[in-house]
Amino acid sequence: AMTKTILRSDEFSCPSCVTKIEKALAATPGVTAAKVHFNTGRIEVEHDPASAPVEALVSVVKSTGYEARPAAF
Repeated sequence: AMTKTILRSDEFSCPSCVTKIEKALAATPGVTAAKVHFNTGRIEVEHDPASAPVEALVSVVKSTGYEARPAAF
């Protein structure tokens, strides 16, 4: 079953990083959608937790050069 996870990052400095993060997440197996909200630092990811656990999502964001953490809302 797909689940929606919200990650947060306080580090967005440029709108171009949004596309980079969305592309990296979208290319991750198990991820069906990724939307980055530049103004609020929210990263919404629809994914299959079995093949793309939250830790993996955080790692993918980190690989693009940004720290992210799971958010409760």
